[in-house]
Amino acid sequence: MKFSAPGETGPERRAQLTRERVVAAAIELADRDGIESISMRKLAQELGVEAMSLYTHVRNKDDLLDGMVDAVIGEIPLSAAGADWKASLRGMVFAARTVVLRHTWAPGTVETRSAAGPAALGYVNAVLGILREGGFSVAQAHHALHILGSRALGFTQALFDDSGDLDPAAAATFASHLGATHPYAVEMALAVTHSGTLGPCDDDAEFAFALDFILDGLDRLRHG
Repeated sequence: MKFSAPGETGPERRAQLTRERVVAAAIELADRDGIESISMRKLAQELGVEAMSLYTHVRNKDDLLDGMVDAVIGEIPLSAAGADWKASLRGMVFAARTVVLRHTWAPGTVETRSAAGPAALGYVNAVLGILREGGFSVAQAHHALHILGSRALGFTQALFDDSGDLDPAAAATFASHLGATHPYAVEMALAVTHSGTLGPCDDDAEFAFALDFILDGLDRLRHG
C-alpha cells in the first residue's frame, strides 16, 4: 500500500510525513505481514520515501515500536457502560481484547517495551479510576493493577501455547512415554485430544473465566 497521491513528487511526500502517519503505516504493515516485517527500509518502501526521511519522525526502530504500541492502546475506549466497577472494568478489558485481537502482534510487542506512552498512561489511569471510584483504597487499587497484569490490556501470557489441537497419535505416544511419571499431564492431554471432559481450548472462554475469577477475588479484597 502506498500513501502518496498520484502526481506527488518525492519532496512533497516527505513534507507530508508525520509521526502519526509513519506509525499508522507501521501498524498496517505489522497487521498484514507480522511484527517481524517491521524495518525502517521496508516501512520507507510502504510510504514511498527514502528510509532516512523516517528518522525525522522516529528516532529508531525502538521508538517506532513504542509509538505503535501506544497507538494500539489508544484505540481502546477509556470507559464502558456498567452499573458498578466490576461491570465497567470487565467491559473495558473486553474492549481492549477486541483491539489486541485485531492487532495480533501487539501482545508480544507490549511485553518488550520498557516505558509507558501517553495512551498507556491514560489507560492505566482509567483502570485505576474505575477501581478508586468503586470503593478500592489506593493500596487495594495498586494490588489490583498487579493482579490484573497484562489481562487489563486484553491478553495474558500463558505457560505454553496450547491453541492447537494435539494429534491423537501424538497424545498416545506422549501417554506411553510419560504416563508413569507425569500422570496428571497425560490425563489432561488425553482429555483434550479425545474431546473428553475438557475438549479443545477456547482462548476467549478461558480469558473470560480467569477475568471473572480475578474480579470476584478483587471484590472480596475491596470488602476486606
